[in-house]
Formats: sequence, structure tokens, C-alpha cells
Amino acid sequence: MADPRGFLKVRQRETQPRRPVPVRIMDWKEVYEAQDKGVLKSQAGRCMDCGVPFCHQGCPLGNLIPEWNDLTWRGKGEEAIERLHATNNFPEFTGRLCPAPCEASCVLGINQPAVTIKQVEVSIIDDAFENGWVQPLPPTRLSGKTVAVVGSGPAGLAVAQQLTRVGHTVAVYERDDKIGGLLRYGIPDFKMEKEQVDRRVEQMKAEGTRFRTGVAVGSDVTWEQLRRRYDSVVIATGATVPRDLPIPGRELEGIHFAMDYLVPANRVVAGETVEGQIDAKGKHVIILGGGDTGADCLGTAHRHGAASVTTLAIGKQPPLERASHQPWPTFPTLFEVASAHEEGGERTYLASTVEFVGENGKLTGVKVAETEFVDGKRLPKAGTERVIPADLVFLSLGFTGAEPAGITEQVSAEFDGRGNVARDGYYMTNTEGVFVAGDAGRGQSLIVWAIAEGRACAAAVDKYLMGSTILPAPVAPTDRAISVL
Repeated sequence: MADPRGFLKVRQRETQPRRPVPVRIMDWKEVYEAQDKGVLKSQAGRCMDCGVPFCHQGCPLGNLIPEWNDLTWRGKGEEAIERLHATNNFPEFTGRLCPAPCEASCVLGINQPAVTIKQVEVSIIDDAFENGWVQPLPPTRLSGKTVAVVGSGPAGLAVAQQLTRVGHTVAVYERDDKIGGLLRYGIPDFKMEKEQVDRRVEQMKAEGTRFRTGVAVGSDVTWEQLRRRYDSVVIATGATVPRDLPIPGRELEGIHFAMDYLVPANRVVAGETVEGQIDAKGKHVIILGGGDTGADCLGTAHRHGAASVTTLAIGKQPPLERASHQPWPTFPTLFEVASAHEEGGERTYLASTVEFVGENGKLTGVKVAETEFVDGKRLPKAGTERVIPADLVFLSLGFTGAEPAGITEQVSAEFDGRGNVARDGYYMTNTEGVFVAGDAGRGQSLIVWAIAEGRACAAAVDKYLMGSTILPAPVAPTDRAISVL
């Protein structure tokens, strides 16, 4: 290790600074500022080079974190990006969007603030792009095998890049007009500007991956047609069916799923014209759900000039420190303040939504009650009801699974009881040659899991096509490491 006493000399954790709130809510640029190189180096030097680096266990990709922390400390950026790319196709995505389970597993985190792993990661890839170290890696020869990947989110892109690099001819099908899936239209620019997606897509095109946008598989082209045309098909469509809240008043005008708000907003930021866009300007907004998507709605509503924004969560406020039932190195549920929460709005916990209230078919408020726990169930407490005025409600309650899109009818692939496309231990559905990776088979999860599953699924597809593979398989559908060699 470059500085074996770094964690003793630098005990303070310094994260990437954010732009001032009054400034950043006036635009859609990323909220983070570049960190001073000296600070970044000292923070990377806090890595302990543990005998057993538990950060590897915390990261589904198995990122070589101590190695590229050391290289960052030494100022060897080109070597650092080589080690980072060895396990992660898209660190510019994870470095901005992943909640960093690696940091929860950091050994230093036992009695000090954890190493700023995520911050070091994003600095490595940003420097690499700036210095021209990220170059296309086309295959040395083609295999003659063809693969269709349906869906261009992080899982689909990871599958496609891995298979292209070992010589297969890969076509990615995307129903939207541009590549990226939720990276493109679900994530607001203030969290990740779309330049990050564009330049990675350009790299993949130069490597030989082909992209087919504006094609809805299941209707524009059938799954059976893809099976006949390609040697293998990968389902990477994500878990995009939103969870609804069927309570009285649900039919009132002004109640929308979160993505019905975020997607058009992102399109407008990209310069498109959207008819009938949901506008929060001057309105009282309530967001149901306290997760990342809810925070995205919150930050978007701030930038639209909402009169007020209230986030309601049915459960208890998470603790500020680890609970006893979530000991190190597990990933704890903690109270977090995202950048959007710094910008304003009210967060209310133990709030059960009872009814949507309205007049003449339009929403005017939300009736809530205090949540009480009875026999392990969360129920509204009688006598605690109150009405919160609201012009708009965004349902940010998660997703229930993948869209059917003709999958069962056209290729006989089955769904499991959780609404996900069923698969075996090697990512294959019950239909031979049809695989599934990412949220479509796993259910709603983290971006780092999507990329890890994409890489592992690519290895399984490669073995299916060629009989063996040199591709790494970081995770199995059961969350246990497997070998497909």
C-alpha cells in the first residue's frame, strides 16, 4: 500500500462538494463539483489494504477497490482505470448512481467513517475520459454467432459489450428513440447528465455493437422472430410495471405514477417538445414513497418551481446509525439526505395514505393517518386522520416486475410468483437460448446488480454458444458466485 498509515493520519471523511442549492435548482446540471485532487488523493490513501477486503463482498461486481485506491493515491490514473474496467463496464454510471454497498462493508467503517470509495471510482473514470484513456476494444475476430439483447439499460448494455468484445455480433433493441433505458429517461440530469450515456454508446458502436432504436419487441417485431434470426436472445427489459395504490379517489385527475412525470421532464431537458407534460409549477405536490425515485421527483419538482413538496413514507424514519440487526459488513438501512432533500420539501414518516380527496373530478388533497403496527402489519391508526392539500400526487412505490410484452405467448418463457421472468442458475429461461438479466429476472434492484448480472449473463450466453467462455461471471441469479468455465 502506498500509505500504510493513511487511515491514521487522515481520519476525516471528505466527500465530493455539491453546488449551492440556490444555484443548482435553477438548472439541470449535475449537483456535484469536481473535488480537489489533493483531497481526493488523501481520501484514497485512507484505504487500509485489508488482509480480507470486505468491500469486495459488498460490491456485487467484485471491484478491485484496494488496488485502484492505491493507484489513485500514487497518481497512476491510467493504471487505475484498467483495474476498474476489469470488473465494471460502466463506472461512470455506478460512481454517480450506486448507493455504494461497498462503503457499508469497508473495514475502516467499523470505528471510523468509511473510505469514500464511490467518489474515488467516479474520479477515476472521469479522468480517464478526459485524458482519452477510454478507447474502443473491438474483437480480434468474429465468432459467427449472433445475439439479440432486448433493452438498453445497464444490464442490457453490459451484456452487449461483453459479448461483442469476445466476437459475437450483437444487436441491442430499444423501444425508445434513444439508447439508455432508465439511465436516459428515468434518471434526471441533475444526478447524471446524458453525456455519460452518449459517449459510452459511441464506444460500443466503435466496438461493433449494433443498436436498433424505436423497436418495441413483442409488437413491432415478435420474440419468435428474434429467436429465428439470432442464435440467442437476452431479455433485459427491466422491471418497469409500477406498483399502484388502489384506494378511494384513485381515479381523480392529478394522480400519476412517478415515471409518467420523470420521463417527459427528462425529454424536455434533452430539448424535445412534449405534449401534455405534467407541470408542477406553483402546485402543492405530494410524493408517496421515500426511495430514490421519490427523491428524483422531489428534485424535479423543485426545478419546476413547485409551491410545496411533501414526501410521505408509510414506515418509520430509518436510524442515523446502524441498527443492531444490521451489523457490519451488511448494508444497513439508514436515514439519508440526498441532494434533492437538501433543496427543500418536507419528509413525513409513519404516514398511511387512506384516501385521495377531490372536487369535480380533480385532486384537492390526500387523507393520511398515523401508521401503527398490529401483528406485524402496518395499518392506519383510527382517529389520527388529516387531509394534506395537494394538486399533484406522484406514486413512487416501486415496481412489481417486468412487462409481459408477449414474452409468454411468443416464446413460452414463464414468469415467477414475483412478476419476474423465471430463469435457471445460468440465466436461461425455460425456453432454450433465451436468457434474462437484470431487473427483468431479479426484480427491482440496484444499478450495480444490473451490471453484475449483465456480465454474468454474457458469460452464460457465451458458454451456451461456444461451449466454454473466458468471460467473468461475478454473480449468479441466487446471489452466489458461479463458474461457467
